[in-house]
Amino acid sequence: MLQIYNTLSRSKEVFKPLVAGEIKMYVCGMTVYDYCHLGHARVMIVFDMVARWLRASDYKVTYVRNITDIDDKIIQRALDNKEPIAALTQRFINAMHADSELLHLLPPDHEPRATHYIQQMQGMIGRLLEREMAYQSEDGDVNFAVRQFPKYGALSGKDIDELNPGERVAVIGGKRDPLDFVLWKKAKPEEPADTRWQSPWGEGRPGWHIECSAMSCDLLGQQFDIHGGGADLQFPHHENEIAQSEGANGKPFVNYWMHNGHIRVNQEKMSKSLGNFFLIRDVLKEFDPEVVRFFMLRAHYRSPINYTDAQLQEARSGLIRLYRALAETVGYEHPQTSNSVMKLEMIDAWKERFAVAMNDDFNTPEAIAVLFDLTSEINRLGAENPPLRLQLAHTLCALAATLGFLQRNPNSFLQSGDGVGEAAIDIQIAARQAAKQAKDFKQADAIRQHLLEQGILLEDKPGGLTIWKRV
Repeated sequence: MLQIYNTLSRSKEVFKPLVAGEIKMYVCGMTVYDYCHLGHARVMIVFDMVARWLRASDYKVTYVRNITDIDDKIIQRALDNKEPIAALTQRFINAMHADSELLHLLPPDHEPRATHYIQQMQGMIGRLLEREMAYQSEDGDVNFAVRQFPKYGALSGKDIDELNPGERVAVIGGKRDPLDFVLWKKAKPEEPADTRWQSPWGEGRPGWHIECSAMSCDLLGQQFDIHGGGADLQFPHHENEIAQSEGANGKPFVNYWMHNGHIRVNQEKMSKSLGNFFLIRDVLKEFDPEVVRFFMLRAHYRSPINYTDAQLQEARSGLIRLYRALAETVGYEHPQTSNSVMKLEMIDAWKERFAVAMNDDFNTPEAIAVLFDLTSEINRLGAENPPLRLQLAHTLCALAATLGFLQRNPNSFLQSGDGVGEAAIDIQIAARQAAKQAKDFKQADAIRQHLLEQGILLEDKPGGLTIWKRV
């Protein structure tokens, strides 16, 4: 029985889809004015994992992840670069897709672009005006009247009377209340022509919040099952989505709200404003994409992650251990596609343990622990009972597939730059040292044995570590 932590209720709830056997899920995607960083990677990996597990659980999933291709940051970047907005956004959409493919992300079923849904946004704004939940101010903008929506603050737990307007938006003249937020922005003289659309309220463009409401409702219906995104979007973006969607449609908007935790660097939130963010493409120059995915999912999706090279090195060491169990199993042949992996016969006891973990609010740390226990059992068998070992290896591969792991030929992975290169050797030695310090001597011995098989002999001596390399 699947349970999901619902941000709206602040509790785990038994999941009940609106339509039996079907799930509709919307996730806030990227604003495409720059390359994606690790914070973006975490959102994409987390909800890719969610979609994979729901499908593995026999749900028919419709997964929508949008692209914001018009907003203030995009306009400013295009002006700074002296290039058309469409050229800017397409370049970074292409880069995002390249990153996604490297991270082994399954594409969403729909990837709507905000600029293709202007008519739907205008329709929603029109209904809000008719219901007197929005108004056009003297400066020409159309704003949502926050105090007309009594439930405002329910998602974030904020009291509307205690909100500081500066926490949300700059207080702009023309608003009736500083908490009101913009639905339609009047075009400014200095802005280029490709930022303007005709509307009943004059030339302009949509506000950010209305974009997601219009796209999600058009593709999934006015009420759907799951809405996801990073924790930083909980307020004001998702709070505003609820207010304008329910205000326009007169019905509940989303049943389950999911938010993934931040990535931290030196215990501070990774952000562009702090200058401590890492681009996906830069990290992938040093670490295999599957290692990055493994690093992300070793933590529960709601927990913050502290990013360090040492953490990624440990993730790499763990992934090597899983792949080695497959590579050393006699008769193991790696399936070529994710679909064929899912058809492999699994051992029910291991499948059940894994499912219990995943159905507990997508508890990937516990699920990965099951994979390591399974690997230990494979290694314990050694050359005994080859048929059982082979079946265990197939079970390991099939379960890992639901997390997006072990999708490559194990020998290819182990012989790649993560197996024998100088940098990889140094990383494995560092991982072994970390394991020894943590008193995980079994893991330290496993790394030492793996290096020995590559011709690298480690000898611990009173004076320190001696490294012998076979020429």
